[in-house]
Parts: sequence; C-alpha cells; structure tokens
Amino acid sequence: MFADDYLEEPYWWSAAPLPAADENTQPVSLGGRADVVIVGGGITGLVAALHLARSGCDVAVLDAQRIGEGAARRNAGFVGRTLKRSVEWLAAKSGRDHAVRVYRELDTALRGVEAFVERERIDCHYQTCGRFIAANSKAHFQALIGELEQTRQAVGFDYSVVEKQDVRTEIASDRYHGGAVIPDLGSIHPGLYHAGLVSKVLEAGVRLHPITNVMGIDRNASGKTVRTSRGDIAARHVVVATNGYTSRDLKWLARRVIPFRGFVIATELLPPETIDKVMPRRRTYLDTRMNIDFIRPAPDSSRILFGGMTGTASPTATPLAGTLRDRLVRILPDLEGVRLSRAWTGHCAGTFDFMPHIGVKDGVNFALGYNFAGIPLGTHFGEKLAARILQRGDMTSAFDVEKFPTAPFFNGSPWFVPLAMRYFDWHDDRIARG
Repeated sequence: MFADDYLEEPYWWSAAPLPAADENTQPVSLGGRADVVIVGGGITGLVAALHLARSGCDVAVLDAQRIGEGAARRNAGFVGRTLKRSVEWLAAKSGRDHAVRVYRELDTALRGVEAFVERERIDCHYQTCGRFIAANSKAHFQALIGELEQTRQAVGFDYSVVEKQDVRTEIASDRYHGGAVIPDLGSIHPGLYHAGLVSKVLEAGVRLHPITNVMGIDRNASGKTVRTSRGDIAARHVVVATNGYTSRDLKWLARRVIPFRGFVIATELLPPETIDKVMPRRRTYLDTRMNIDFIRPAPDSSRILFGGMTGTASPTATPLAGTLRDRLVRILPDLEGVRLSRAWTGHCAGTFDFMPHIGVKDGVNFALGYNFAGIPLGTHFGEKLAARILQRGDMTSAFDVEKFPTAPFFNGSPWFVPLAMRYFDWHDDRIARG
C-alpha cells in the first residue's frame, strides 16, 4: 500500500519545506512593541502583514508552530467560491440583497487570488482549471442543478450540466449520476503560495515569531498587550487569524470556531497517461455530499491527491490511509493497486452558522471560520483587515455581521464533530433515497 518514499507529511512540503524551528526566529524574549501584532502566520495573517508593512507599519506575526506548519501548507489547494449556504438559503434568512452581496464578494475573493499571485509574481502553479461537481444520486443531481441555476439567475455564475451518460468525459467513474462543471474555478500549490508570502513579508520587514503561544490579549490606555510564552508585546492593533488553530486561551473566539481534521493522501508517481485517462480534463473534483470526497491532480508531478473522511477523530493520517486509498480506487477503478507516497492531516474550521466571519471584538480584529474557502477568503480577508487598520480603501464586507454565533457550553472542544459527520452521512443517504 505504501510506496518506498512514503511519509506522513503534506505533499506540498516537498516543494515548499518548512523552515527549521529557529529559522527567521526573533530573540527568545519578544519584549518591546509593534504597530500591529498578528496572531497566526497563515495566508490571512501574512497577506495582512504584507499590506501593512508596505504602508509603513511595524508588524510582528506570532505563530504557535513553525510559520506555515498549519493549514496554509496542508490544505488541498482548491480555489473556489463555494459556501455551505446557498443563495436561496441566505435570501430566506437575511434577504436577497445580502445573499447577492455574499456571493459577489466570494467572486471577488476568487478573482483576487489570481490577481494577487500575478501582481506579486509568486510561482505557485495557479491555474483556472474548472471544477467538476459529481452528483452522488439522482436526487443530489437535481438539487445540484437547481442550486446552480438559482445562483446563475441571482449573480450570473456560469456552469454546464453533465448528464449521467457523459460523466466519463470528466472522470473515469461509474459511481455518479451526472454533475456540473463550473469553468472559472481554480487550483493552486498552497505550499508554494505560502512560501512566496513568507518571502514577500520578510522583504517588507515583517518580524516573524514562530513557536510563540499567545495566552491572552489585554486592553490598556495606549493600546493592547499580547501575552505570549516568550514574553509580552505591546501593540496599537491586534489581528487574530488562526482559524482551526485558535487557542482556547482566546476564549471568545475559540467558542465560535469549530476545529476539525481533514485528511489527504497522495499517490505514488503515475504514468501521465494514467492521469489523462482517469481525469481527462485535469480539473478539481468533488461530490455533492455534505462530507465530501475531493480529488485533484498534483500540479507539479504525476500524482493524484484525494481527501475525505473529514472530521474523523484520528490525530494522525496513516491509520486512515488504507481506507482513503480504497475509497479513491472505488471511485477510480483504474487506480487498482496504486501505492501512496504521502498522507497527512490538519485542522480546518467551521462555524455554527456555516459562514465565515470577519469583524472586531474588544478592539481586536479577526477573520475566522472559513468553512473550506480558506485560500480565496484568506487572501481577501487579509486585504480587508489591513484596509481596516489603515482606514483606507474598501473596508466593507458582507461577512462582517454583528452576531458571531456560538452554542451553549461550547468551549472550543470539537467532541461532537464525528457525530455531526455521521448525521450528515445519514442525511445525504436520506436524500439519495428520495
């Protein structure tokens, strides 16, 4: 099952290895102050830091791990504008104008990634490859096309229908009951994207402080004091951009994001013609279940990446690697006998209303709860956070709401996530049965 070069670590780290624990690390004690302290060295934090530093701010980025060790270099590299809440659901909940604003901002975030990559000249294999969404049942197919048509009528996003008999023009599988192609969605090498951001912020003079746990943020007359495992640092502004890695020491925020694990495997090197056979358009692929399976070709080698079993209560990926491989082969039987070169896990984050949020609490700016839209919204929210601190540019966001919901007695422990995933599986099976 495992190739000779098998490792339990993200595939992306081969091209974008993490720095050593002491590389780019500031002195052991933080001390002093900064104009802006950013908690979280992922995409959101580094994009915000870059804009702020180039505008003359002294910026310090703190991260509990090595810079890039979290979700920034662990995710699947899908770039889309998909939410778990549809246009019609949002329209019924908060009005059609708000629903349209949300999806238009998602589109802005999607297009902003490509523009940012081009502007900064970050070599990270960004491409507009399109996405195929595969329907798990006839009922899922009808629901998918209905939702895509509602979205097209509301905001004009294009799609094309793929009938059941034509699925193999997109993916070599007989498991699906049709699907749809969204042509303008993209993919990226998240490791190289984040590594490029690290290089840019260092050039701009940002101070990076890895292996620095934040234990609290206090307000005072002159601004704020961030208490950390390496001493205190004072700042005029503080940003929290930790998503699925939000510490329970940040109690208010930790009670509002639900961390859960995602799992991904990468195959051994395959003949290019095999990938062309099973994924002839070389798009990104996912299905219509709430707890999705997702597939993509690696952008820089002849491998296939597959993810699923999200929310499973396993601290490591290797125990699930065989099951994930078997699921991949059931979808793509031509991969029978394939071996694995990588398996990994990392923290994602959901919210109780299935919506990302950006806002301010007690003078602290935050952007959290990406619900699988981390690359586009992380980039977009990083720019928004910088604009708000600088008080210039477009500071508004449809995701900025007064109420960031939580649940009674929730303290940041995601003990219920496996149960929720089983419920979603039951619900999807119920839909499939009509």
